[in-house]
Amino acid sequence: MKKLVIFDLDGTLLNTIADLAHSTNYALNKLGYPIHEIDQYNFMVGNGINKLFERALPEGEKSEENVLRVRKEFIPYYDAHNADDSCPYPGIPELLSDAQSRGIQLAVASNKYQSATQKLITHYFSGIHFTAVFGQREGIKVKPDPTIVFDILKLADIRKEDVLYVGDSGVDMQTAANAGVTACGVTWGFRPRTELEKFNPSYIVDSAEEINELIE
Repeated sequence: MKKLVIFDLDGTLLNTIADLAHSTNYALNKLGYPIHEIDQYNFMVGNGINKLFERALPEGEKSEENVLRVRKEFIPYYDAHNADDSCPYPGIPELLSDAQSRGIQLAVASNKYQSATQKLITHYFSGIHFTAVFGQREGIKVKPDPTIVFDILKLADIRKEDVLYVGDSGVDMQTAANAGVTACGVTWGFRPRTELEKFNPSYIVDSAEEINELIE
């Protein structure tokens, strides 16, 4: 049985794409840039918000200066609206509750900036105790760098072989591989199954219930 399950946030625990899209479009529009359809953002997210903004900006405008301009408009708006349309995926609250009742440690490893990661976890999963809730932190490299996983392992005092890492993207599968822990890809998130398959994770699941079985 696994003793620790580490979850990605966006596209794994929560469907946050609409709020991310609306907030990025708000910032782009305010700065006079074209906006995008919500489903286009599925392939822009996953590597932190600065990379999101770089991808959302038009060709010829993807400078560091413009990324920071978008960030300045995005963060206050997203902080106020990041729970407007976001919601847990089917079966996720039950999965977390069941795992917790069996004494399994739970953690979050996200490339979303730390304050928003913590806010969303507190808002949607207030009854769940997480050993660690880590987002993008100052001075810490983003996933697929494995530092975030190693930091969680230290707090949990768990061996790598007792860990299941769950995520919806190639970035997550790379993160698990780089950290030397078992990877489980989920198909309900922002990226297609084909992206997960490229990284040969140990498991790919189509429902939260299947993760319960893997933990056992």
